[in-house]
Amino acid sequence: MARTRKALPAKVDVAHLISAGVLASVCPRALIEEVLADTGKASQRERLLPAPAVVYYVMALALWREAPLEEVLRVVCEGLQWLGGGEAGAIQASKSAISQARTRLGSQVMRQLAERVLRPLAAPGAPGAWYRGLRVMALDGSCMDVADEAANAEFFGYPGASRGQSAFPQARLLGLVECGTHVVTAAEVAPYGHSEQAMAAQMLPAKLKPGMLVLADRNFYGFKLWRIACASGAKLAWRVKSNLKLPVEQMLPDGSYLSTVFDSQHRHRSAGQVVRVIDYTLQDSATPPQDSYRLVTNILDPTEAPALELAALYHERWEIEGVFDEFKTHLRANSTVLRSKTPDLVQQELWGLLLAHFAIRQLMAQAAWPRGLDPDRLSFTHAVRVIKRKMPQAAAVPP
Repeated sequence: MARTRKALPAKVDVAHLISAGVLASVCPRALIEEVLADTGKASQRERLLPAPAVVYYVMALALWREAPLEEVLRVVCEGLQWLGGGEAGAIQASKSAISQARTRLGSQVMRQLAERVLRPLAAPGAPGAWYRGLRVMALDGSCMDVADEAANAEFFGYPGASRGQSAFPQARLLGLVECGTHVVTAAEVAPYGHSEQAMAAQMLPAKLKPGMLVLADRNFYGFKLWRIACASGAKLAWRVKSNLKLPVEQMLPDGSYLSTVFDSQHRHRSAGQVVRVIDYTLQDSATPPQDSYRLVTNILDPTEAPALELAALYHERWEIEGVFDEFKTHLRANSTVLRSKTPDLVQQELWGLLLAHFAIRQLMAQAAWPRGLDPDRLSFTHAVRVIKRKMPQAAAVPP
């Protein structure tokens, strides 16, 4: 028997009914309408799933990774009370209708929303977020498995494997993270074959600001990207590879030294840039010396950032690894692959994932700071459970 679709009563808009709670605190209805107008995606006629409702739905997909598409829609809309009679129910739409609504919306709406919403959250002095008045940030990338569909494979590409290629195409995700809150403040999405350096060169000029201290792993250092990042006015502390030639030009009192880096094609002195180099080795009393590290920084005065402090601070960079784990493990549950079947919907899903993650992390920060706590002390998994449990109640409106 064919399923019957339950129509909404006249003048009831799904987006209004669910534009409350944690998702709407990040993406208010007015902002969504503005972005829809800017992108030409505003609904031209009344639909069962108008564009603003689909935006919230895409964000909710990140919270219910384990549920079928139709079930996510039911959960998001659960608790609504229809006007005129008080009958409770949920919007019933087929998987095909949901897919068509997402296709109409496209990925650019979600990307523009993310570009306007994602930002640093920590107020000056917030626990765990600052170093000597500088906002501590980390830059890194990761890859996400996407559905093994022909269109996805052609657009995103497969990573290599010891035998042929991996089972799934992969999208490459680059993120700039505020270490103290774990919020992603900026991101880029690209096919697997794109380099993280090239993605960073596109993202950083608009997103780095004076007053930030940016940590990055050795795969990011390159003279051109270093110059781009320095031009933003941000302070940098990046690990570099051991084979990078950094001759000692001036020893400094804290054990660091000044050197000059060059573009590989232009090694004239006037074309170089002075950096401060910090070499150190990790060890403890019970084991022999462990990995050796070499950092370069554009903080040239050791009194502003002593070598030992920067060496200790650099390992805050691993906070961003925790963020990617939150994406891949805690928000994706038993689903290890993004479920969208086309490249545009994959990108839409990823931007929705970033927005949902920001909403959760913002809520955690707001819960921690009034109590003088570092948000790191709160459980991300518990926060997700609470939000999922409260979502239906947040969607309800008085009859």
